[in-house]
Amino acid sequence: MPSEDVPTVPRMGSFKRVLLGYRRPDVDAAIAVRDARVWALERDAEDAVEQLREASGSVERAEAELESLSGMVIEREREIRSLSERLQEANERHDRSIASLEAVSSRLEEIQAQARGQATRIRMKALREAVEVSRRVQELTDAQETAEAKAAGTGAGQVAVANGHAPAEIDPYGLFEGLIKVEIGPLGDFSQLVGFEDAAGQIDATSEISVERFSEGRATLSMRLDEPVELLRELEERSPLDFRVRHTAADNLILDIDENQGPEQQAA
Repeated sequence: MPSEDVPTVPRMGSFKRVLLGYRRPDVDAAIAVRDARVWALERDAEDAVEQLREASGSVERAEAELESLSGMVIEREREIRSLSERLQEANERHDRSIASLEAVSSRLEEIQAQARGQATRIRMKALREAVEVSRRVQELTDAQETAEAKAAGTGAGQVAVANGHAPAEIDPYGLFEGLIKVEIGPLGDFSQLVGFEDAAGQIDATSEISVERFSEGRATLSMRLDEPVELLRELEERSPLDFRVRHTAADNLILDIDENQGPEQQAA
């Protein structure tokens, strides 16, 4: 039975018979055709095997390249993941640093507020002590003057009044320099005295300032001005209190606060 649909070898019945069998030339020709067909099939098979081998090599190279690319992709993904983690850690550190700075800043503000409050309390205590000392000194001075007046026969009623100064004869807005005494009152509380002292201390020419006396609502401040300055004009611009000038001299001022000013100015 033939192996293909179309027979490639002539059927045995097609050979012409002779006395002892088939004709030899016909058989040889059929064998030659068969051998040629076998050779052609073997060549086609070898070509097919070679093509299959080349295709297999291409597939292997493609698989190797694919594996290499897959490795590169995995490595890039790993690097991206690592960079993302580092970025997240950096952001977290940044957030913690900002939170720490905010906490430190808040704490510093609290400390500054406490320090200002403590400084104000110390200052107020010092002022109260200075007022008490001034009061006692004034009492001793008044007692001594009264005793001297009684001894001289003049009587206590003729003791001179401290605020009875003559009207000023100089320009109140003139220049002041050196050591100046400034008396101001009446003051409602220590905060008004502190506010006026701060205003006087803000004048550029002021190098020293201190409260020498605070009694019965009136305070006397000692100021040192290193250069000529329009002291009254500077005080009017900086002071939170409204005042009028009662007396001016080359080395002292007497200022009276308007007792009818509003509560906002009283509390300034």
